[in-house]
Amino acid sequence: MKAFARLYEELDRTTSTNAKVAAMAAYFRSAPAGDAAWALFFLTQRKIKRLLPTRVLWELTLEMTGMPGWLLEHCYAAVGDGAELVALLVDRPVDRPPAEDLSLERWMEERVLPLKDMDLAAQARAMREYWSDLETLEILVLNKIITGEFRVGASATLAIRALAQVAGVPQPIMAHRVMGDWPPSAGFFQHLLAPEPEHRLDSHPYPFFLASPLEEDPASLGARAEWMAEWKWDGIRAQLVRRGGATYVWSRGEELVTERFPEVIAGATHLPEGTVLDGELLAFRDQVLPFAVLQKRIGRQKLTPSILADAPVAFMAYDVLEEGGEDLRERPLSERRARLEALLARAAAPALRASPVVEGSGWPDLARVREEARARNVEGLMLKRLSSPYRTGRRRGDWWKWKIAPYTIDAVLIYAHPGHGRRATLFTDYTFAVWDQGELVPVAKAYSGLSDAEIAELDAWVRRHTRERFGPTRAVEPVQVFELAFEGIAASTRHRGGVAVRFPRILRWRKDKPAAEADTLDSVKALLTARA
Repeated sequence: MKAFARLYEELDRTTSTNAKVAAMAAYFRSAPAGDAAWALFFLTQRKIKRLLPTRVLWELTLEMTGMPGWLLEHCYAAVGDGAELVALLVDRPVDRPPAEDLSLERWMEERVLPLKDMDLAAQARAMREYWSDLETLEILVLNKIITGEFRVGASATLAIRALAQVAGVPQPIMAHRVMGDWPPSAGFFQHLLAPEPEHRLDSHPYPFFLASPLEEDPASLGARAEWMAEWKWDGIRAQLVRRGGATYVWSRGEELVTERFPEVIAGATHLPEGTVLDGELLAFRDQVLPFAVLQKRIGRQKLTPSILADAPVAFMAYDVLEEGGEDLRERPLSERRARLEALLARAAAPALRASPVVEGSGWPDLARVREEARARNVEGLMLKRLSSPYRTGRRRGDWWKWKIAPYTIDAVLIYAHPGHGRRATLFTDYTFAVWDQGELVPVAKAYSGLSDAEIAELDAWVRRHTRERFGPTRAVEPVQVFELAFEGIAASTRHRGGVAVRFPRILRWRKDKPAAEADTLDSVKALLTARA
């Protein structure tokens, strides 16, 4: 555990990408295979389910420290991270001898995972022992693991890059090897380090190819004839895998979501063995429905007949990555597209559709077609070079997303919340409101868009202008106005304002605008009509 905790500290303390990769590569080279497998599990942003309620940790902290609850609440408001707060407060008893430094693998398999089968009293006893055996940094890492909140300043891509260096294989091959579900075991880690690609599991998807935002005039891309255009769908990016007589549906976040989409699975039975399609899961009834309809399906644990009827789904395929067991990713898009259309025509399954090619004789003509995006419940256009292979990750040059301009509103900051990780001591997450009959009504939460300097300035302002505290959250004087942008809007009975916005972010701090001139709820709701 000590070695993994030191790795966590190294990653958290540096902003250098190369230093992060070097630290992870050094760990993978030196750690036992079982430890390395668990480390990779967490570094690629996989999580175990929360093993015990937060209140068990809270009550145990009060017991071990003798602190009153109000003081612990005050400390939490200052630190902003429960795992870190506990690690700072809980000390190993001075008369307790140093404990054996168990490996990360043994910690996970002998101590952490067994927590799920214990009652609350047994969990509290176990955690008291664990905290008493560990140093502060190790307690922090342990707390983050068991609460499912393990985050560190290194992306999954960097972890894969480090492991590829250790194995001496190209990064795309390593990215493919770690896709999907896998056991964090010594055997699996050794399989990852094999010099030659080994037989994949039938269920495994391919690493996704991601588009980059187009910020220039599309004419800068060259001749229109070299590019294919299609709609940028607003759904769940997914791969449909048909191998070994079974079907698997993977989200881009590497979550297996097969059971959520039975109509797509039924349609996939018409596909031949050894087929992998890339596409989008969409709410669909004769035409694409708003993303809010798809959310009805996502948010339900049980798929009742009424939910299936209210939120029908289709898989809009825009690429074929494998056919007949043959990897097609290096073939040009023009060939893959032709094979995709022929494949789906033979399948003739209503729930499987080919993403239509958007016609336009030139860039100006295509720009006019793009203006239809909102009426079609899409986000704009995708532009893909016809000669391009299917790459791994976000590689600029071949796939571009040409999105329509976002919706914008001016809203008032009313609440500030602490951030996470390195920003846990700063107020970086914000709640914004608009006016409704003289009252400010919350409409959006956002945490991105400000520069580091602006975050520091706003953090200092929040501390000076706090009106009330709710745990770590601060209610502030409603005087600061921010311009927000968001990609979509839908009516919502779950939100006080009656609307839900999609992907909100901060465009700018409107220091020039008084709060009284911020937008109203009526003007926000008018966007629903404009969208239709």
